[in-house]
Amino acid sequence: MASWISMNEVCNLLGVQPQTVYAYVSRGKLEVTPDPSDSRRSLYRAEDVAGLAKRKQAGRKHETLAANTLFGSEPSIPTALCAFFRGRPYYRGQDAVGLAGAASLEEVAQLLWGAEQPIDFSSSMSMRSGKQEPGRVAAFTALASLAADGHSTRGRLTRVLHSECQSLVGTLANAFGAQGGHGPLHLRFAQGWKQSPQVADLLRTAMVLLVDHELTSSAFVARIAASTGASLPACLLAGLTTLSGPLHGDASGRVQALFSEVERLGEDKVVAHYLSTGLPLAGFGHHLYPDGDPRAAALLALFEPPEVIARFIHKVTVLTGLQPNIDVALAALVAHHQLPSDAAFGLFATARSIGLLAHSLEQLGVAQVIRPRGRYVGPMPDVPGART
Repeated sequence: MASWISMNEVCNLLGVQPQTVYAYVSRGKLEVTPDPSDSRRSLYRAEDVAGLAKRKQAGRKHETLAANTLFGSEPSIPTALCAFFRGRPYYRGQDAVGLAGAASLEEVAQLLWGAEQPIDFSSSMSMRSGKQEPGRVAAFTALASLAADGHSTRGRLTRVLHSECQSLVGTLANAFGAQGGHGPLHLRFAQGWKQSPQVADLLRTAMVLLVDHELTSSAFVARIAASTGASLPACLLAGLTTLSGPLHGDASGRVQALFSEVERLGEDKVVAHYLSTGLPLAGFGHHLYPDGDPRAAALLALFEPPEVIARFIHKVTVLTGLQPNIDVALAALVAHHQLPSDAAFGLFATARSIGLLAHSLEQLGVAQVIRPRGRYVGPMPDVPGART
């Protein structure tokens, strides 16, 4: 049985303030449960606290610090873009779920980029040839072409970089199927995918929820590229290629494959197979949101997934205790409105390109190249004259 301790005990054992404890909880490092004797208070798993205390006591040797920094999920990179408070993401101090209720993608981009002028993603030209279908091939091809002869970010005014950023996002959206020369990006996606204004608003909500998520793998890679002075399309391409992995931004593709199984075999057979074999169910649970992904809850509250998928989500939640995350919500949205097969990744990549560019711009203020060191663990070479 797990043992549970109070907030005061956690703070005393770790030597931190309550705000730090909340951060540990939001990052999934510290499990929390309601206090049965007082519903206004919470208790924290003592075993998790002990593990955190042990890591804090680890020596600050260079090798230990380097290894923990890269693989302990705490890269030491200051950012004012996105953070988690009490299990919710915030963009520059504003609740991302709250923003998704009404804000446009353009308004969120202006917020994250710190732009003085309104953002207009229609100021771009389609780089998709008439023979090339909308999708990630067209998107990555367009970005690669721009990155091949892009200009370095160094020595250029911020307003000029903002103009290039909005053109890049617009180009990416065009490659994924957005149409129309002017207007908000969610309306242009709906037009390209032949959807109603009501569906367009769902696309807006989904994309606002996906704009940024603190220092993800793709954001870290984009920052590395930016620290070298690489061009903005190169920074964005570096980030998006990382985002395309099935364990990151293309996780909704794994969920879509799971939904296909459910539609073919039924929810009972699929759930029984996965649970009996111990296979993980893609799209359920999130280490940053032990109480459930608020982004998924916000999006799923706005539409009814197909009946068999809704039953599947409910059954998995009941049997595992795991809540659906944003990848499930995004895949369900695509299934419900029969959007193009690559629409989930297209929405994610287009929205997150705003965040990746925000990280790239923020990194420009740090006059230092990000250059981790390797800790060699292979065979030692036979170096002439070396001491044996």
